[in-house]
Amino acid sequence: METRELGRSGLKVPPVVFGGNVLGWTVDEAASFRLLDACVEAGLNAIDTADVYSAWAPGNSGGESESVIGAWLKRRGRRQDVLILTKVGMEIPGRGKGLSAAWIATAVEDSLRRLGTEVIDLYQAHRDDPTVPLEETLGAFARLVEQGKVRAIAASNYTAPRLQEALETSARLGLPRFESLQPHYNLMERGIEAELVPLCREQGLGVIPYYSLASGFLTGKYRGAADASKSVRGKGIADKYLNAKGEAVLAALDAAAARLRATPAQVALAWLIAKPGITAPIASATSVEQLADLAKAAVLRLDAEAIAALDAASASAGR
Repeated sequence: METRELGRSGLKVPPVVFGGNVLGWTVDEAASFRLLDACVEAGLNAIDTADVYSAWAPGNSGGESESVIGAWLKRRGRRQDVLILTKVGMEIPGRGKGLSAAWIATAVEDSLRRLGTEVIDLYQAHRDDPTVPLEETLGAFARLVEQGKVRAIAASNYTAPRLQEALETSARLGLPRFESLQPHYNLMERGIEAELVPLCREQGLGVIPYYSLASGFLTGKYRGAADASKSVRGKGIADKYLNAKGEAVLAALDAAAARLRATPAQVALAWLIAKPGITAPIASATSVEQLADLAKAAVLRLDAEAIAALDAASASAGR
């Protein structure tokens, strides 16, 4: 499988990054191990997680996803075969939150321990923390790079002005810069195209979008009010996306999928992979069968007709 440079980090990722938010949440440890095994065998060797996954689930307190990945790494001995992308900054109830130097220093040690590794390949600021000076946050990340605990740093959920300010601060102080951005982006949510994508292209940052399948809507799972009961999130997804725009996007996905002998999910991911400035979408799977869908999407190439139809159907969606 081809790989793509992630900004100027020196890291090379496959065209699809596996979303580890499901590990230890909607899939148990045994199923998680099967998914991670399948990821490596398929060439999808970049795993995205976060220290907060999955603190929101009943009985969980945060760190479950990292712990499952760490247990898998220990059992399989495959640390050199995968890239670990994790995050810091979201609130872990009763423990801490934000991007202060003190919390970053504490949180990274917790993540390293749970993952059972000496180095995190990409350490991402999960969201901006305007209460902490950028100099402090970037300085804390720089120390982790100097100490060999982190290979590269990145941002998630930053606005264009704040990302620009962070890049300028790194350049001014001679500190490691954010090498990639993880934003919300898919066929239904195209807001980053106005400012963030041009900025990332101009500055040579990688872009690894999350919610690539719009919480499952772009798989074609939700096509009517009756489908809202198919998942816990079903009603919210249907209420948000089942409108004229959503129906147009699904129709374009269906047409392309039929012509290319693919699935709507594969086409939706392939559209992201083909977009200028996008390095690799992040997508999750809860079964080996779904994982196979991600692997097929990574090698699917859309023709100009499919891209144009999808662009037109989704042109005003999410704006």
